[in-house]
Amino acid sequence: MAKRHALVTGAGSGIGRAIALALAADGHGVSLCGRRAAPLEAVRDEIAKIGGEAFVLDGFDVTEAHSVEAGIAKAIAHAGDIAVLVNCAGEAPSAPFDKTDLALWNRVMGINLTGTFLVTQAALASVKRAGKGRIVNVASTAGLTGYAYVSAYCASKHGVVGMTRALALELARTDVTVNAVCPGFTDTPLLDGAVETITGKTGRSAEEARATLARVNPQGRLVTPEEVADTVLWLASEKATAITGQAIPVAGGEVLGG
Repeated sequence: MAKRHALVTGAGSGIGRAIALALAADGHGVSLCGRRAAPLEAVRDEIAKIGGEAFVLDGFDVTEAHSVEAGIAKAIAHAGDIAVLVNCAGEAPSAPFDKTDLALWNRVMGINLTGTFLVTQAALASVKRAGKGRIVNVASTAGLTGYAYVSAYCASKHGVVGMTRALALELARTDVTVNAVCPGFTDTPLLDGAVETITGKTGRSAEEARATLARVNPQGRLVTPEEVADTVLWLASEKATAITGQAIPVAGGEVLGG
């Protein structure tokens, strides 16, 4: 493959897709991980159109250790050691706390937090071997503050930030850095779920609901997936060698500091 091997989970849409495209445009060979083949193949075709190279790893379930281990092994066999690992797979269902049942709680924790743990643990030896390794976890401003009606999501993303900081210190004497990016409300398919919840509860139009979410950002707009991808691309570069253990908000000033 090309310059360096990057592996991105949740690469089929939204922020994960934008990150995969940005890494490919920068010369990385990209392993695209997700459960369904069709969206990953669409991203692979987009990457091919810009002259990049990508490898589809469908059936990649971040909640299943055996699936993760098999997928990581396949990616390494195909493209060599993983120099850049981006954990982007995630889910953000909404429910009041007293209606958040154990099944919902476990599902969100399994994907967002345990999934990040499983993928990172399975890939870590390879990241170390690659040299100048980079691990970037896509968390959320919900990992830095609280929001009503998404207690499971907030808890899981706080966990991702905590794990990021702990692992960064463990690896500080190596050449591997570990950071999190924390997007605010971002214009992705995942946001559509929040829009549907608002319209269902308030009767507002989808346009009004999106405007409500945009107003949370002091810049008065939604973050774009490409802005998140640009931050990941910087963290993956040699320009960010001294940056580790950080949780970087990409949110227009909504959350100050990490």
